[in-house]
Amino acid sequence: MNYRLINMKVFGDERGKLISLEGNKNIPFEIKRVYYIYDTIPDFERGKHAHKNLEQIIIAIDGSCQFVLDDGKRREELWLNRPDVGLYIGKNMWREMRHFSYGCKLMILASEYYDEKEYIRDYDKFIEEINTSF
Repeated sequence: MNYRLINMKVFGDERGKLISLEGNKNIPFEIKRVYYIYDTIPDFERGKHAHKNLEQIIIAIDGSCQFVLDDGKRREELWLNRPDVGLYIGKNMWREMRHFSYGCKLMILASEYYDEKEYIRDYDKFIEEINTSF
């Protein structure tokens, strides 16, 4: 499956901690867009889409949530709950986010600018596109 967890290098001392995010260095692509999600509600799900060409790194800056990742053949679940671990999600991966903790904040780094045509928002269409592209 086209995802992996990336452990970020943490710098810090008694004053606090710092993580540097650099495109094409510890982030495996040029960063073209950064956005964040906050004020999440535990009983609501988000995501439920795939991207044709976009790559992302998602970091739980505060709190936690569960990801369901699907490549059209397998579904896997994982928790994102540490600010020093990024979830890399590559192209053609269906993602769902659920079970948000109160106050969960996610920061997302994207390889491309926003383009609505890049999204696949219907799971059946996602499966159809995956099966025709291989």
